[in-house]
Formats: sequence, structure tokens, C-alpha cells
Amino acid sequence: MLNWTEVGDSTMITAIAYDEGGETIYVRFKDGAEWWYAGCPPQVWEEFTRPGQSKGRYFHTVLKHKPQGEHSG
Repeated sequence: MLNWTEVGDSTMITAIAYDEGGETIYVRFKDGAEWWYAGCPPQVWEEFTRPGQSKGRYFHTVLKHKPQGEHSG
């Protein structure tokens, strides 16, 4: 089971989660869609969740270029 963290300061993302064993980041968008992004070692998760880091900007510059797929809940 994923441990989702709410994101309150993003215009496109509502929550994020990380599967350390699978090195996969999960993103829940404002439209309700949930997607996973593979190939994300702990360093990528730490960068993504660093205080002051724009989640949307990081998503566009790093995550959307990773292997991805829709998460079904």
C-alpha cells in the first residue's frame, strides 16, 4: 500500500508517493489521474520532495521523461 503525501502548493499535483523498493514515484493529479514514474532512485525522490522545490517544474523537467504508466489505485 502506498503512503500518499498531500501536496498543497501545486497547481497540477494533489499528492505524491514513493515505492523505494521499486524506485517508483507515484503522482496524483488535480484531475484525479494517478501515474507512476519508474527509474527513480532515492536521490530523485529526495530532490522532488525537497522543501521549496516546485513539484510541477520538477515533474516537467525530470519525471515525465522517465518510464511511466497509469496507476489504477
